[in-house]
Amino acid sequence: MCAHPRAHAKGIYIFMIEINNLVKKFGKKYALDGVSFSIKKGEIVGFLGPNGAGKSTTMNIITGYISPTSGSVTVGGVDVFSEPMKVKKMIGFLPEQPPLYIDMTVWEYLCFVYELKGCKMNKSAHLSEICELVKITDVKNRLIKNLSKGYKQRVGIAAAIIGGPDVLIFDEPTVGLDPKQIIEIRSLLRALSKERTIILSTHILSEVQAVCDRIVVINAGKIIADEKTAKLSEALGQSNRFRVKISGPSREVLNLLKSIHGVTRVTQDGAREGDAFPYIVEYSGSIDIRKMMFRALADKGWPILAMEGVDISLEDLFVKLIDGEEEKR
Repeated sequence: MCAHPRAHAKGIYIFMIEINNLVKKFGKKYALDGVSFSIKKGEIVGFLGPNGAGKSTTMNIITGYISPTSGSVTVGGVDVFSEPMKVKKMIGFLPEQPPLYIDMTVWEYLCFVYELKGCKMNKSAHLSEICELVKITDVKNRLIKNLSKGYKQRVGIAAAIIGGPDVLIFDEPTVGLDPKQIIEIRSLLRALSKERTIILSTHILSEVQAVCDRIVVINAGKIIADEKTAKLSEALGQSNRFRVKISGPSREVLNLLKSIHGVTRVTQDGAREGDAFPYIVEYSGSIDIRKMMFRALADKGWPILAMEGVDISLEDLFVKLIDGEEEKR
């Protein structure tokens, strides 16, 4: 394939990763259908989508593991398909199940990966620095099979960053970890992103909010959203909803709230608190329903004890995006 039009001979490039009109067919089925997006140096991008959406296929093409039917990918201005070995040296990849040799010690395994990658750095200094970075120095002489899942995940991350790759691709890095381990891995990902470009593929949407600068959503082989994490909610339209705590009989309060003009949905949001219940109220249009709600509740003698706006969650956005695409078909 020819060099990508935005890659320059002198090694100057606009994006660290650029994917242009990527198509991948398996028989008559399109796994990818015209996928295009770009990632700047130092960005950490969440790559989201339901099962079978095309996430793994895209990552496998970026790493040069499989070839596309058509389209192009450049990493650091280098075409993945014309110079695959050069690109592979720029990428560290951590699959969902880290490919660890569990009968080796951590240090033996990292030395093995170092040799496999053909690194030219000072081995002892380089691997010691990585162990310190991912906080596995205290277990480097232990057999991998005796480590917890969290430490095994850290060893996989350590192996991915051997050789100092500019790009890291992580597939579900926190699956199966306990809450403390998840927080530790998130902190590590943020530290790694200071000097590297990271693609984080995950089903855990709160992970994206905690770690990523930007979200790319893929569904049925097509990109359906590409936006800064903080602006995605704004891009899809603000959610009209709030949480309100009302003192009164829950069933009657629910029926009253649902009867107010403009209210589209009411759900009870938790257990009874004293003589009050919390509710999530959603409404449509630009009408502020709070005054009508206040009057209706006051007429019944059911006081409002608290009220606050509720931002749309990333989970809601994800479902909204997928549902919107299905409605277009």
